[in-house]
Amino acid sequence: MLKPKSTEDELITTIVAGIDDVKGIDISLLDLRDIDNTVCSYFVVCTGSSNTHVNAIVSSVQKKVSKELKEKPFHSEGNSNSEWVLIDYVNVVVHIFQKQVREYYNIEGLWGDAKTTKIASNY
Repeated sequence: MLKPKSTEDELITTIVAGIDDVKGIDISLLDLRDIDNTVCSYFVVCTGSSNTHVNAIVSSVQKKVSKELKEKPFHSEGNSNSEWVLIDYVNVVVHIFQKQVREYYNIEGLWGDAKTTKIASNY
């Protein structure tokens, strides 16, 4: 008998599909579950090539999650400058960066204890 997918797995799959639909770049999944005192279970991190691209990724993720899973983000921030937008789905937090901002903040390095999985794009 197949084990049903967890809600987090469905959410992550849907988020990644939303990113992939608009050609988000360099998608990574950081598993934070084995790290003490984290605020969520997973980070999904990706890059957009411009303000317009970051906004398109944000919109795609939110629409896809809302349509397929009937979930809305708990919180979102960074939309005003579109250099780093955070979408908080409580257990899964999405970080959408422009390249130079992602390199500067180095979230994958900051959370170096997390198990990181690079996600292949479909394009």
